[in-house]
Amino acid sequence: MAQGSRQLHRYILVTDEAQFNRDGINNTHSSQVWADENPHATVESNFQLRFCVNVWCAVLDDQLLGPFILEGLIGEAYFRFLQEELPRLLEDVPLNKRGRMYFQHDRDPPHSSREVRIFLNCLFPGRWIGRGRPHNWPAWSPDLSPLDYCVWGWMKELVRSVKVVTRDALLGRILDAADRIRTSAEAATSNSRISQPNDRLSCGRRWHFRKPALAQINSN
Repeated sequence: MAQGSRQLHRYILVTDEAQFNRDGINNTHSSQVWADENPHATVESNFQLRFCVNVWCAVLDDQLLGPFILEGLIGEAYFRFLQEELPRLLEDVPLNKRGRMYFQHDRDPPHSSREVRIFLNCLFPGRWIGRGRPHNWPAWSPDLSPLDYCVWGWMKELVRSVKVVTRDALLGRILDAADRIRTSAEAATSNSRISQPNDRLSCGRRWHFRKPALAQINSN
């Protein structure tokens, strides 16, 4: 990986998956309520009818790709997604970026199968980040990914603002949330002179890789 490149973050396709259930909540283990006084917060659960969907998204510079609904988070399904769906999703990426792009995914077991590694070596020779190299992704480092520290929380907030009772309704909320995030991020990027941007627009402009991520990846 090019050392010291100040523009490297613009060419890293950061990918991740998250699970949304009927409440629109993903990664509830990371959901916290902070307050000086008791907020009397509650978590709804134990519905008679429960369903969930697995969602893939990616961020490249100021561009949001996806969402795409994965049928399961197992190695075979992920490998099939990379073969059949990823090339179609990348059609929205300008050619000048696509030829220089690095592909990133984390160290989840479905990402580390032999078939996946061989495929990435062919599609992104020497230009992918994850377990099994050529560039290792630091373990237990969700704070380095803009999907974890910005996009998923934003999408969760939008999805769960309306209760859903069917899986199709949940899918619709996810797609609508992605469109709203994409529109807000594009508006923030095109209007960088906003004096006091709100938190979400600011998040949209700053969802690039954080600088510590590049330092850790380059050191491997």
